[in-house]
Amino acid sequence: MSEETVKATATATLASTISFTDLLSKVVSWIASGAMIFGGAVPYVPQYRDIKKTDNADGFSTYVCLVLTIANILRIMFWFGKHFETPLLIQSFVMIGTMMVMLNLCIKTKFSNKDGHTHVTKHTFMELDIKYFWKWTRFVDYAQATAVFIVFCGYITWLMIDIDIFVETLGFAAVFIEAMLGTPQFLKNYQNKSTQGMSLQMVMMWTSGDLFKTGYFLLKDAPVQFIICGCLQVCVDIAILSQVYVYGAGEKKKTLRKTAW
Repeated sequence: MSEETVKATATATLASTISFTDLLSKVVSWIASGAMIFGGAVPYVPQYRDIKKTDNADGFSTYVCLVLTIANILRIMFWFGKHFETPLLIQSFVMIGTMMVMLNLCIKTKFSNKDGHTHVTKHTFMELDIKYFWKWTRFVDYAQATAVFIVFCGYITWLMIDIDIFVETLGFAAVFIEAMLGTPQFLKNYQNKSTQGMSLQMVMMWTSGDLFKTGYFLLKDAPVQFIICGCLQVCVDIAILSQVYVYGAGEKKKTLRKTAW
């Protein structure tokens, strides 16, 4: 075999190796992007199923939906001032849709009987009563409030889109609010001194998803606001998981006492 033939074979092998490496890198990147887009919505599947199964939404805080809806609307507005990874933008739309589905289920479960008649006093968004903010009895009122917030934020962003400090502040507000995602659930558990009705699978998925997301932010050189958000979210997730252990131990003691009597 001539020297030229050997060189040509080596070159072809190297080219195929590089091509395979590039292909593998792209496939991994696509999988990571897909996980980023839909991964945030997956943790709510077990909670949705639990609510449907038990016909009880008391263990899930609808303020989680409020926090995530606001955070993702602000993140979309931030994108207009400072473009970031497209999967993160798409994820925001997916999460808003997911929160609307969760809200719809919770409202139907909390405020309707089996025959479809409401058993509580109606409160609507158009009453503009701050005492009943995010405590309305119809899903349409939550949709109206969300639409008003989108229009308001869109108008303000359009006016101030060229002001760098506004854009950066908008981005920080978006990720900081998102970082506080688990806080309403944490407070609800604290008030009830119990985690009953909360899906442990959901919180475990929150934690694993936030760890993955934080790593994704670091690898993709996302804006620093996103990295801070990821770290804070992981801390809140761990705090909620600690409640499962603390309150779970307390509930076992109560059960043992009742059994002893």
